[in-house]
Amino acid sequence: MVTVLGDEQLMMQVAEGDLDAFNELVRRRRDTAWRIAYRFLGDPDAAEDVVQEAFLRILDAAARYEPSATFETYLYRVVTRLCLDHARKRRPILVRALPETVDPSPDPAAALVRKDRDALIRQAIDTLPPRQRMAVVLKYYEGSGYGEIAQALETTTKAVERLLGRARRTLISSVSRIKK
Repeated sequence: MVTVLGDEQLMMQVAEGDLDAFNELVRRRRDTAWRIAYRFLGDPDAAEDVVQEAFLRILDAAARYEPSATFETYLYRVVTRLCLDHARKRRPILVRALPETVDPSPDPAAALVRKDRDALIRQAIDTLPPRQRMAVVLKYYEGSGYGEIAQALETTTKAVERLLGRARRTLISSVSRIKK
């Protein structure tokens, strides 16, 4: 019988020097990390750089890892820090469409409307301050709860509620202004 270890157990093995366990963690969580970074940064190359740096930092810090939260939350925190650092250094690149938006509708008119709407939403999200943008990415694209977002942003759940509230107001205002 093959035992499948959880991410936290794998990370504990990484702390003991098991690089195969690290490779398994990277295999399991690389796509999630890339999606978060890409949705935040809007640049696939910068997202790839953030993901590589995140996993290097996780490997370097493996000996200090304590599974007080899920590994996924820990990964969110590392990727979030790197994305926020990147945002402080330079402005994000605006992209025309959200990643991985698949339109199951065979109707070309509906697909065009959806594409225009996605571009409008992406443009509005890119105007948000970095912490609000990351809260939106984690909440609405990754489905994270307030507690997970708070851990990733190293803040309180109340602060996350306020960040998301301000983001929603800004997005509503931005979208209505862009539409005009």
